[in-house]
Amino acid sequence: MSTVLVTGATGFVGARLVPELLDRGHTVRAMTRHPDTYDGPGKAVFGDVHDPGSLAEAFEGVDVAVYLVHSLGDDDFERMDADAARGFGLAAAASGVQQIVYLGGLGSEDEALSAHLRSRREVEGLLGEAGVPVTVLRAAIVVGSGGVSWEMTRKLVKNLPAMVVPRWASTLTQPIAIADVVRYLAGVIGRPEARGRVFEVGGADRLSYAEMLAQAGSVMHGRRLPIIHVPLGTPFLSQYWIKLITGVDATTAANLIESMGNEVVVTDDSIRDLVPGEPLTYAEAVEAALVEDREAGAAG
Repeated sequence: MSTVLVTGATGFVGARLVPELLDRGHTVRAMTRHPDTYDGPGKAVFGDVHDPGSLAEAFEGVDVAVYLVHSLGDDDFERMDADAARGFGLAAAASGVQQIVYLGGLGSEDEALSAHLRSRREVEGLLGEAGVPVTVLRAAIVVGSGGVSWEMTRKLVKNLPAMVVPRWASTLTQPIAIADVVRYLAGVIGRPEARGRVFEVGGADRLSYAEMLAQAGSVMHGRRLPIIHVPLGTPFLSQYWIKLITGVDATTAANLIESMGNEVVVTDDSIRDLVPGEPLTYAEAVEAALVEDREAGAAG
């Protein structure tokens, strides 16, 4: 078993990954900028990826580091994420870390990637620049309670009597349940055969964004809501439409929606040789997210 440092331990993915790794017998350090208030499992350690000098103590004795942070809500996220990844990789190398695991984004390099996906791809290289082998899992939309993409979907379906969708809604994607993302991440951690490799991960279904909204509406309302395509352009939607209807931060929404012009599907399923098992369908992922939403509401 390995000693694993999980960055973003309180986030959407990290908060689910930490207990899974503990259940598998790993020793887990949960990195956070506020260890005094951390109440999750694992050992809380201080660290800030934007302050490389703070990382040495967090890395002490660590075999594997999981990188789950990004600055998508910032207007200058590309520079911030590049600087953070470079510093993190250097600190990991100095501490003798054997593997960095990173959750990146799908998207063909044969087409012009959005700024968001381009940044994710750049981070892959920068994390390993100092010599630590990096294992990359590239995913499309991750479906789960608390995830930004799911919140956008849920609120669109909830607040609109019919699905009014722009032209990017015909783009093909392969959404994946958060449970499958955690399973794949945990499955490559500490595996020598996964070092220095890029894996593509996705759910059971390839759907357009319009089909995703329709299926989510069917699960939530018991009927398929009407889909109306409108010729609205991405800039308008990014800044106003999504913000108006969902309340999601405009900068984050804009960066995510720009990526929706890129087809993001799995073209190489070699991850299944290393981490066997069938992923959930999109409908099953939506149902699981709704259960989590209800449980979170009851707990609150």
